[in-house]
Amino acid sequence: MSTKALYKTEPLKLWGKAKELRQNYYRDYAEAHEKGGIRWAGGAWTLGALTAGLGDDVHCITSEPYAASIAADKKFSMRCLEATEKAGYARDLCSYMRNYWGSIILNEYAFGGPFPKPDFLWQDHICCSHSKWYQVVSDLEGGIPYFSIDVSVGPYENIKGLNDPKIDYLVGQMHDGIEWLEKTTGRTYDDEKLIKAVNDECRGTSAWADVCALNKAIPAPLEEKTMYSLYVLGTLMKHYQVCADFYEELRDEVQYRVDNQIAAIANEQCRLMSDTQPPWGFLSLFRYLEQFGAISVGSLYTFGLIGIWEVKPDGTWGGRTTPEQAGIEIKDRDHALRIYADWNLSKPEWQHFYSPHLKTEMMIRIAKEWKLDGVMLHYNRGCEGLSIGIAENRLGLIEAGYPVMTYEGNMGDEREFDLTKTMARVDAFMETLGYKK
Repeated sequence: MSTKALYKTEPLKLWGKAKELRQNYYRDYAEAHEKGGIRWAGGAWTLGALTAGLGDDVHCITSEPYAASIAADKKFSMRCLEATEKAGYARDLCSYMRNYWGSIILNEYAFGGPFPKPDFLWQDHICCSHSKWYQVVSDLEGGIPYFSIDVSVGPYENIKGLNDPKIDYLVGQMHDGIEWLEKTTGRTYDDEKLIKAVNDECRGTSAWADVCALNKAIPAPLEEKTMYSLYVLGTLMKHYQVCADFYEELRDEVQYRVDNQIAAIANEQCRLMSDTQPPWGFLSLFRYLEQFGAISVGSLYTFGLIGIWEVKPDGTWGGRTTPEQAGIEIKDRDHALRIYADWNLSKPEWQHFYSPHLKTEMMIRIAKEWKLDGVMLHYNRGCEGLSIGIAENRLGLIEAGYPVMTYEGNMGDEREFDLTKTMARVDAFMETLGYKK
């Protein structure tokens, strides 16, 4: 390969702010009771905007990103996993779930002190383990009040408008959930706060999709290892105004980087994407790629875990038009819930729970629009939900003409990942693509 000229690079100006928001989030959750507030626990996909109607002093901890933080700390993670296994839970369960349960069993908070017990549990169910996850949490914590909403109504392409029976099914559960929230907390529900939270979540998740779409540029303004620290805010607090504001500010900075050809890595020559959660304790794998001039520009996971997308008039993927951008004024609780249900049911990462071909289609779209040279698939034994059908995805990508490398591992259990072996697979894959260190 001929040597290409280096692109200019510079640090992301909002990096410090992203770090501060994350630190504040975990601190505020831990200190909520000291300040007279309440706290709840649930999944990163839970319908969090509904809890906003309880007041501004309601703080949450979302399970998957918290468990990923544990996984990044190999020693603490091992203690959590072993505590969960000692308690009798099977090792082949979701590794996020096992890390999370271990933190409770040990009564140790990943950010210092004892584990802060939530006042109630608020979850939704699409992955096979979601509702059972928090049933166990409730039991471990002595019977915390628990409510879960079934969102598994089928692919979004089958939903026909806000009055579709599938929307009715979900909205009915949301109304029941709000009544449960009032009864459980003893607080009066504020519909105006709900409406604001719905608008903020739509604004932020659309803006994150816009940020990811900007990575179609050559050179890419962001690389995936950095994006993991940015998308996580949406998995923590996607219905918070501060999160939506941050993503809009980030979109402006990334647009500036595109306009001025400021690259994520100076020697970009090969563009890849990954898939599902990475092995969090071994993110050095992404730095290893850079030795070949290779960059992972993202993945369906990074783009679509919290990003909400639509097909634009020119046929390409971009951030979905928000209700406010469309001139829609949310008038009351039921209207807010219908918009919120429709918005969340369009989430890309929910579609392939129903059929692997839906994921393959989205991955091929990314490969084309982000101008990829190859794909790295993580056969992730730690997550049944996002890894289901991954072998079929591999075949579909190959049939579409994209080289695919696979490696085995686990997002949250370091015992099931071999860094040396995976780097050797990268070496072989990059050689087949024609790139050398």
